[in-house]
Amino acid sequence: MEQLDLFEEAGTEQARSSAPLAVRMRPRSLDEIIGQKHLLRSGSPLWRLVKAGDGVTVPSSILLWGPPGTGKTTLAYVLANATERSFAELSAINAGVKEVRAVVERAKRELGMYGRETLLFLDEIHRFSKAQQDSLLPAVENRWVTLVAATTENPHFSVISPLLSRSLLLTLQPLTEQDIREVVHRALADDRGLGGRVELPDDAEAHLLRIAGGDARRALTALEAG
Repeated sequence: MEQLDLFEEAGTEQARSSAPLAVRMRPRSLDEIIGQKHLLRSGSPLWRLVKAGDGVTVPSSILLWGPPGTGKTTLAYVLANATERSFAELSAINAGVKEVRAVVERAKRELGMYGRETLLFLDEIHRFSKAQQDSLLPAVENRWVTLVAATTENPHFSVISPLLSRSLLLTLQPLTEQDIREVVHRALADDRGLGGRVELPDDAEAHLLRIAGGDARRALTALEAG
């Protein structure tokens, strides 16, 4: 990642401390991820990509398909960190071709000047039109960026065939109640979260697990709201 001076680093730490609980508790490594055991087991494609670290050849496009709150953004962060790629994030809700091109141009400059690759995480790719998805192909084909795109919709119907055929498709499953319980307990105890300052009665925990519905982000948002 880019080096920060002392003032920038202090500002970054302050921003992290004021970030939502779900952001502060985002796993930083594969070992911290809860759930998705079918994707994280030893020898799986994702496990090999992350454990191999810097220097590994990552597919030029990865599609993450699954319900909200199951770890799609987290997997993109972990992959970028493990392979020492710069991380850029866009949402198809409020970004378009212009924003994609800006990221790609910056990635090309960084690759040319420093030899550093960029991972572009594009959330909700199903919201992009066919023409907008077409605009991603040159960057994928030329490996100007590693595209990690997330969708809650079936990519066989929501992603154009040329992009789908160039992508490693990984399917995420809803988190189990035990997974959500583990997420909540970690947030209660971890210094990045609530640091043991809050106690959660059993009945409140049961209610929180019920309303989470397999969505870790929803559970942490509800926990933070109190």
